[in-house]
Amino acid sequence: MPLFLISFDDGAMQFPREDLPAVAEASNRVVNQAREAGVWVFGGGFERQQSTVVGTDVSVSAGPFPEVKAVLGGFSVVDVPTREEAHRWAAKISETCRCAQEVREFLPGAG
Repeated sequence: MPLFLISFDDGAMQFPREDLPAVAEASNRVVNQAREAGVWVFGGGFERQQSTVVGTDVSVSAGPFPEVKAVLGGFSVVDVPTREEAHRWAAKISETCRCAQEVREFLPGAG
């Protein structure tokens, strides 16, 4: 089956700090539903942090590059038969994370 990346930008989750436990609990429920459905591959969120970039010359520098307007805040990878099914999972994640999700299909052979 195709693999799909469901992701959101860093800072996209906008809600009062006191809602964090409820958001985390709801998000964990969706992950558990995806596991039980056999479609969950991997996922997680990122702490707000400066990334590093390893260049083709193996140099390591601070990143992201200044022209980057958005960085990845969190993601899920699901293994589902269709883009429409990936959209259904993205909708569940969107509701629990309280932010829009981007859906992209991996090239064949990924994973």
